[in-house]
Amino acid sequence: MSALPKEEGVPFDAARSEAFAERFLKALNESAMVLMTSLGHRTGLFDALDGAAPLTSEELARKAGLNERYVREWLAVMVMSHVVEYEPRSQRYRLPPEYAAFLTRASVPNNLAATAQYISGIGSVETQLAECMRKGGGLPYTAYHRFHEVMAEDSGQTVVAALFDAILPLVPGLTERLEAGISVADVGCGAGRAMIALAEHFPKSRFTGFDLCEEPIETANRQVRTKALTNISFEQRDLSRRPLEGPFDLITAFDAVHDQRDPAGLLRSIHDALAPTGVFLMQDIAGSSHLEKNFDHPVAALLYAVSTAHCTCVSLGQGGPGLGTMWGEELAEKMLREAGFGEITRERLPHDFMNVYFIARHRQ
Repeated sequence: MSALPKEEGVPFDAARSEAFAERFLKALNESAMVLMTSLGHRTGLFDALDGAAPLTSEELARKAGLNERYVREWLAVMVMSHVVEYEPRSQRYRLPPEYAAFLTRASVPNNLAATAQYISGIGSVETQLAECMRKGGGLPYTAYHRFHEVMAEDSGQTVVAALFDAILPLVPGLTERLEAGISVADVGCGAGRAMIALAEHFPKSRFTGFDLCEEPIETANRQVRTKALTNISFEQRDLSRRPLEGPFDLITAFDAVHDQRDPAGLLRSIHDALAPTGVFLMQDIAGSSHLEKNFDHPVAALLYAVSTAHCTCVSLGQGGPGLGTMWGEELAEKMLREAGFGEITRERLPHDFMNVYFIARHRQ
C-alpha cells in the first residue's frame, strides 16, 4: 500500500503513513471481531462453547439452537481473530477457558462480550447521527434499539454484582441504616435491577425508582410483580419538569446524571430532596474533564465514541447541555458543590477502572 502527498512542498512522512495504514487495517479486523463478539453474546454461542469439549459447527449449532451455516461463518471470524481454536482434521472448535473468563455470562462482572454491544449500538444510529452532526440537535432514547436492554445488562455487571460487597461499604454505616429501614430514591433507574436487589435484601427500607423512559419502567414493574415485592415502586417521570419530593435518606444515580436534560437542576433537586443526614451516592464514568489528561485511560476512545453517539446526543435531543460521557470528575464535583453539597468525597473500587463514586452530603 502506498500513499502520496496531496500538496507539493508539504513534508510527508511515508513511513508514518504506512504505519497508520497497517494500524487501520488491523483495526478493521479487530472491529469485525468486536461486532461478531456482540452477536455471539446475544445468540449464546460463547455460553454454548464454554467448558465444552471441542465441537463441530453442527454440534455447536444444535447446542445453541441456531442455524449451522451462520454458526460456521461466525466461527470463521472467531478463528481468524484468534478467539476460538480450530482443529482442521476433525473440524472441531474450542473456546479456551482463559478467553471464556471474559466472554460468557458466567464471567460476570468481567463479560467483555456484553460490552461489545455498545459498538453495534453506535452503528445502528450512524445515519441519524450524521444528520445531527450536519444540522445540530439530537436523538430521543427511542432511536436506540435495545438501549435499555444493554444498559440493564451493563448495570448487572458494574452495579448489581458489586452492590453489597463493594459499593454500599463505600459509605460507612449505610448497610446498617438500610437494614434498620430508610427511604431510598434512584434517579435514572432504568430497568431497576439495583433497586430491586436492594429491596429484596433490605425489606425494612422503602425504595422508589424514577426514569424518563416508559420501556424500562414497565420492565421494572413487571419484575416487582413477579417477585411480589411490597417495599418498592417505579415511576416514569421527567425530573427536569417535576423534581423529587423528599425527604430521602439515600439517593442514588448510577451512570445517569451526565445525559440529563438539566443535570445542574437535577443535582439541585437531589440536594433539596435529601434528608439533613442523608447521602447522595453518584456513580459516573472515571475520567478527566480535560481531554489531554485522558490519554492513559484504557478505553478513552470507546467512551468518547459512546458519548458522541449517545450521551451527548440524547442530552442535546432534550434541549440539554450535552455534557457527554466524559464530562469528567472535575466538572462533576464542581456541579455537586454548586448544587449545595458541602461534603464530597470520591471513591474507586479496585476491580472497576471504569467508574468513580461520589459520596455527597449536606453542609454540616
